[in-house]
Amino acid sequence: MPHNHIRSRRQPFEVAVLLAAPPCGLLLILLDVRPPSVTLTMDTPIQVLWELGLIVGGMIGLSGIIWPGRLATGLGIELAAVVLLGTITVMYAVALAAVSGRSGTAAISFILAVSAGSFWRAGQIIFDLRLLARASRTSGTGPEIGTELVNGETA
Repeated sequence: MPHNHIRSRRQPFEVAVLLAAPPCGLLLILLDVRPPSVTLTMDTPIQVLWELGLIVGGMIGLSGIIWPGRLATGLGIELAAVVLLGTITVMYAVALAAVSGRSGTAAISFILAVSAGSFWRAGQIIFDLRLLARASRTSGTGPEIGTELVNGETA
């Protein structure tokens, strides 16, 4: 069986951000504190959804990465999480830009880099899912468990 070139689901920077997101969201809720940019630019229901997005996005993303079942399912779960994470980080960057202006350039740039990385990873996952679909159509079954993927990871 030919090798599929699926990127590893264990991207260190992605995993680090996904690990950091739930505690950040939980601390925002439990300590009842929010960045001033968020309180000034987002209504309360949007703030709560933003905080929950951090928690849920991180947890879903991590579960997609360690998903024990079908590779395509794990990638789909991971895709949903990185799109959510990319969206909520853009929300924060816009809020920060609206409040801080040019003085927040460094923080805004860093936050937008997290968002760009999330959307970049989403693009990789979409490409990989297409490869899996093509392999499934070609072989009739898709990659079998134990099929070697890029970086020595197995399906």
